[in-house]
Amino acid sequence: MSDPRESRRRTALAATEPVRAVASFGALAAGLPLLRLAPRGDAHPVLVLPGLMAGDLSTGTLRRWLRGLGYPVVGWELGRNRGPTPEVVDGLPALVERLAREHGTAVSIVGQSLGGIFARRLAMRSPHQVRQVITLGSPFRLLLDHRYRTHAAFLYRLAERWHAPPSDSIRASAYSAPLLEVPATAIYSKTDGVASWQWCLEDDGPRAQNIEVYGSHCGLGHNPAALVAIADRLAQPEGEWQPFTPPRALRHLFP
Repeated sequence: MSDPRESRRRTALAATEPVRAVASFGALAAGLPLLRLAPRGDAHPVLVLPGLMAGDLSTGTLRRWLRGLGYPVVGWELGRNRGPTPEVVDGLPALVERLAREHGTAVSIVGQSLGGIFARRLAMRSPHQVRQVITLGSPFRLLLDHRYRTHAAFLYRLAERWHAPPSDSIRASAYSAPLLEVPATAIYSKTDGVASWQWCLEDDGPRAQNIEVYGSHCGLGHNPAALVAIADRLAQPEGEWQPFTPPRALRHLFP
């Protein structure tokens, strides 16, 4: 039986999502001087994937931020994210393959919410083409049969008419074995108003880490702490993964 207090808390968090997401922009503006401390990496390609029913416009702040750090960044270029449509199922692997071929190196993938689930599937499919995966509030531990348990269930049901039939590999490996062959970082918030934060966590592993930040689900793409963590992860030399430790000057941004 579900806890009524927890249910009320989840409802309140969902109701305040829009306001809290907008507030993240204010926090971002206030934190810009400190964000200049973010490290820069080796300018390898980065692919950014949007959440459910969102498009590249929703990840514009994140992509501009990463471009300013010197990375060749691209959006997914597939319009609005309606879920695993045939265009997505076929188009995303082709996009990763093209980026890896053009740049001559593996691609880091940052995915927000449902985009993070797609990022993980790409890493499972082609680990030699994916350098690392960073997820933002992505409920990848939520079983396919339980996909209606988030506060985005209504939108997901509306989009299902466009979905490709789930393969057996998606039903099994993508959910029951969350540990990836490539480095993986899950950024999450315990005040996520869309997906329970427990569904967004990586298993413990030698190259896997969970990073908690303050904030909303929809605001993770422009959350100052999330941006700092993403920059730190992308700046790691290939093959030399180390756990994230917040810079002392920015420690207050993390729980």
